[in-house]
Amino acid sequence: MNGQYTAIVKQQGNCWIGWIEEVPGVNCQEPTRETLLQTLKVTLREALELNRTDAIDAAGADYEEFEIAV
Repeated sequence: MNGQYTAIVKQQGNCWIGWIEEVPGVNCQEPTRETLLQTLKVTLREALELNRTDAIDAAGADYEEFEIAV
């Protein structure tokens, strides 16, 4: 789980909201921009791990893994 991702953030009222551009469903809301960026990082890490687990479960036995760069 390494790579670069893009956080889209903006202040809305008294809080900050943000999304990870490349991963649908990864979004957060926090009172400060710094806290938001940390929460987005944690949420992204959790989402990627969950996606990985789901893919491995769906593949069943005898699967192969390959790294793919884009």
